[in-house]
Amino acid sequence: MKAIILAGGHGSRLLPLTENKNKTMVEICGKPIIDYILNSIRETGITELTIVANQFIDDIRSHVGDKAKFVREERPDGVANAIQLARDGNENCSILLWFADNLTNIDLVKEVENFKKGALFLTREVEKPSDFGIVTIKDNVVVDIEEKPSNPQTNIAIGGIYLFDETFWDKFDSVSKNVDFSISQVTRQYVSEKSAKFASIGENSWLDCGTPENLRIAEKLVSQGIF
Repeated sequence: MKAIILAGGHGSRLLPLTENKNKTMVEICGKPIIDYILNSIRETGITELTIVANQFIDDIRSHVGDKAKFVREERPDGVANAIQLARDGNENCSILLWFADNLTNIDLVKEVENFKKGALFLTREVEKPSDFGIVTIKDNVVVDIEEKPSNPQTNIAIGGIYLFDETFWDKFDSVSKNVDFSISQVTRQYVSEKSAKFASIGENSWLDCGTPENLRIAEKLVSQGIF
């Protein structure tokens, strides 16, 4: 398994913090967000990493060193473009796809070690389901996924951390040109194949660090030793 970290875009939700730096270099308790992500990935035993980032990618490269492959996103053309930029060297293998706004403190070692086919999503209950990709689960099986629904059927959200098997790129190719592309268009294909699984995590096990408010929550949890 290899890992792809998507850290592109403007980081507009975190302005002015991201005016002169990539969002993953914003610090939480004196340590940049990228360190928390890399620590979680390294604990799984994954050693091959690709980081896609914006014009501030050299700052990440200087901080991380030769522990990852770096791909520059020349302009923010959306998620599909960012994923495509990471394609070279990441085909014909399983993938841990990590959207860099997300942090988790759960142990992914067993999930990575036991992963073989299909897809695995991290899920938890949220207060504003219309802001997330939302799953419907029946009899402990994922039966539907909606991307930021206006009338959500549940409040169970998918975090921006996924495990995909080697069929990911075929599924991605079938929808990547869609104007309204979202990662949910890929995950729904796994659901239709009945090969989608989920791991439920607690409220204090997953953080979206993409807003100043959530950064403050992250600071609190890290200072308390929860993260």
